[in-house]
Amino acid sequence: MIMGYPILFHISFLFVPFFILLSTIKVVNGGFSVKMIRINSTKVAHLLDNVQSPTHADLGVHILEMSFGNPSTKYYGIIDTGSDLIWTQCLPCDNCFPQKYPYFDPKKSSTYTNVYCQEDECNLLKESVKGCSSQNQCTYRFSYLDTSITQGLLALDTITLQSSSGGVIPLQYMIFGCGHNNSGGFDEKVMGIVGLGQGPLSLISQIGPSFGGRRFSYCLVPYYADYNLPSIMSFGSGSEVIGDGVVSTPLIKKESKSFYYVTLQGISVGDTYLSFHSSSKGNMIIDSATTFTILPQKLYDQLVEEVKKQVPLQPIINDPQFGDRLCYRTINLEQPIITTHFEGADIQLKTIQTFYQPNFGVFCLAFGSIRSDFGIYGNLAQTNYLIGFDLESELVSFKAIHCNLHQSLV
Repeated sequence: MIMGYPILFHISFLFVPFFILLSTIKVVNGGFSVKMIRINSTKVAHLLDNVQSPTHADLGVHILEMSFGNPSTKYYGIIDTGSDLIWTQCLPCDNCFPQKYPYFDPKKSSTYTNVYCQEDECNLLKESVKGCSSQNQCTYRFSYLDTSITQGLLALDTITLQSSSGGVIPLQYMIFGCGHNNSGGFDEKVMGIVGLGQGPLSLISQIGPSFGGRRFSYCLVPYYADYNLPSIMSFGSGSEVIGDGVVSTPLIKKESKSFYYVTLQGISVGDTYLSFHSSSKGNMIIDSATTFTILPQKLYDQLVEEVKKQVPLQPIINDPQFGDRLCYRTINLEQPIITTHFEGADIQLKTIQTFYQPNFGVFCLAFGSIRSDFGIYGNLAQTNYLIGFDLESELVSFKAIHCNLHQSLV
């Protein structure tokens, strides 16, 4: 957790976690498939619907609402495009963080199935994170840079999403982590993480082939919004981001296959353009579980200096509460407009996407730095944009929209 800013760094995703890189999935008939995923036949009735579920903003992260097991129980997991595993806290909870909802009890789900060490699902785990129990059950241990961990059994069960017609879509034999030993700075509303990366265990890789391809879109509401006023995340056919005002940037393939790499060419503060000094493709990772946008040190320093020039206020200095962050005391900050220039896509960001308010009457720049030649496009900058990830067309698309009004794509 970043000292002095607990309101935003709920799980300390300011810097990239130690993501777990998984093996690639098989190509079948020109599409992608994980062979052991079997979708409940009841989903056929929903083929003309959009597959979707509500999302909520919560203290620096965004939460997807869905259900686990049969009978189904509500589940709230952090939306994470930077990792793959879907996991939830499970009984018996030997060491779990507190949550306001009951822990998932595998014994109460009629569709819960153990995964054994010799089975194909277990082999989807990277060797460095998988193990085998004395009962021959497949075990896992994932860790993140902020020292958060999840450790438990790999299993299969039903995950239920919603449809645009108001019905439900149960998805059987979904691979997930049943976490019996979990720790980290999680809020009590959180029950685990929903991995949405490109690896074979992610939610989108498991369900994409059954719903029109590996595509999904979300619209992240700003943190000031009422938690009970959700937005919508959509999957497969119908999740495409189209229409007036849409801009798109190519996804770049790199060695770390789970991440969504794009190319940032530069940043503008008002009319002043600052070039990204790295000429390499794929120099930014779009990560829905990182709060701030993280830039290489040189570009970050230039951004801070240019914002200082264009904001007609004196920055806060010598206040240990804010450290070396660029902050201003004001009840209203409307300038400057910051534009991120991705390859083929200019994204204009307003104050709500580039500053945060740790206290009433204080605005702080929502960017951080890293000593590297790549950066991270955080979730604050993504708010109030409908963002579509199309793994088939290898594009990420953006459309400006008020996300708290985004209730459906139909």
